[in-house]
Amino acid sequence: VQLQASGGGLVQDGGSLRLSCAASGRTFSSYAMAWFRQAPGKEREFVAGISWRGGQILYTDSVKGRFTISGDNAKNELYLQMNSLKPEDTAVYYCAAAARRLLPPDSSSYDYWGQGTQVTVSS
Repeated sequence: VQLQASGGGLVQDGGSLRLSCAASGRTFSSYAMAWFRQAPGKEREFVAGISWRGGQILYTDSVKGRFTISGDNAKNELYLQMNSLKPEDTAVYYCAAAARRLLPPDSSSYDYWGQGTQVTVSS
């Protein structure tokens, strides 16, 4: 599976962005899919994930109510709609795929990674 993330950019505090992750190869609905982010000087952290096989949608607490993860199985695309963005959301965002039924919370359990897309939120 090859993943290509896009949609990052510079927005003001309170703005919105929609990230996309295009997957090629095996149908991505068979994978647990997630978005991670990494800010400068910080570890990569789980943001949101979806598993169609496991019936899971998970979010980290700091983005609940603001971010929405979704996917289009026909297009093999994963999305992250980000609303009410805050400066602390600034990071490089990565999409990832795990050949598992359920969403693993740790980045080391994911098998495939996209290249990352920069999100910068100005105050």
